[in-house]
Amino acid sequence: MSWRYNNKEFRDEHIPEGAEGFVYIMKATIDGEDKLYIGKKNFYSKRNVKKGKRELKAMTDKRGSKKKLIKKLAYQSYFSSNEVLQAAHKEGVIIRRIILHICNSKRELTYQEARYMFKLGVLEDKQYLNNSILSKFYAVHLEINNPKK
Repeated sequence: MSWRYNNKEFRDEHIPEGAEGFVYIMKATIDGEDKLYIGKKNFYSKRNVKKGKRELKAMTDKRGSKKKLIKKLAYQSYFSSNEVLQAAHKEGVIIRRIILHICNSKRELTYQEARYMFKLGVLEDKQYLNNSILSKFYAVHLEINNPKK
């Protein structure tokens, strides 16, 4: 299933100039229950790889980097970092992937993800598979989820 944005299929050519990534929600029916997950994803993965022999030989400044930055699209086949959703995807469960917000920087991406999580109450609502927000606020530590007797 492809990504959706504003109720339309989202493709590579729809990526705005200068966009870093997006905040998403994934929806799936797992064991008869509707489950949701909020997360963020970069449009591109970036990694350094060693230059080939020809590239190294063609370098005029031998003090230059022996590596080059490779940037490739990384979001199309992404099905969340959540283990439950990954397992469901492998079992053939249909997962709806919806882009909520496109961001132009990593900082905005982190902020918007946290904003949506707090706004939607992902730690209080058992329908959400999210266990934490910013790895700082955890569902198991909230009194709402663990009332004292």
